[in-house]
Amino acid sequence: MTQPAQPARERILATAFRLFYAHGPRGVGVDTVIAESGVAKATLYKHFPRKDDLVLAYLDQVDQAWFGQLRAAARAAGDDPREQLVAMFDALASACRREGYHGCAFINTAAESDRGSDVHARTVEHKHVVRAWVTDLARRAGAADADLLARQLTLMIDGGLAAGVLDADSTAPAAAKAAARALVDAACSAT
Repeated sequence: MTQPAQPARERILATAFRLFYAHGPRGVGVDTVIAESGVAKATLYKHFPRKDDLVLAYLDQVDQAWFGQLRAAARAAGDDPREQLVAMFDALASACRREGYHGCAFINTAAESDRGSDVHARTVEHKHVVRAWVTDLARRAGAADADLLARQLTLMIDGGLAAGVLDADSTAPAAAKAAARALVDAACSAT
């Protein structure tokens, strides 16, 4: 029994996701997305009038996947926010081990997008949303300065994502998690 064909919009997005993550949105032309997704040019432009619209849809998918992985890793640690702050680094370990890993899609896309563009604004928004979530966890964990702890932890996540691709160091996620444990313990020592 053959599976029904994937709707055009989903085929376009799946293709864009694969290509943009591997080569960066700037490194992939719309014609390549059209050819590899098997849709007509008019179909692509019907769903995504500008390439930026396609890039934004790609970033939305990345956001759902990555932020979902962070939250799932945190939840797996149980109900203690201190443990959740440390456990979210398990998502980092999983990401860096994935076949075809190319680092953080948001950092990569921000590096090649113009400041002030919709695409750049979306990358910044993602980082702010993740940091706000981590700040909330830090507050619930009793951190003396929840904003500072969240900034430190999200910088370590971003650094770990970069290290995973730059030096392919399989120990980087474990080192980041150990550092997170020390930061959380120090920041929440009064509780």
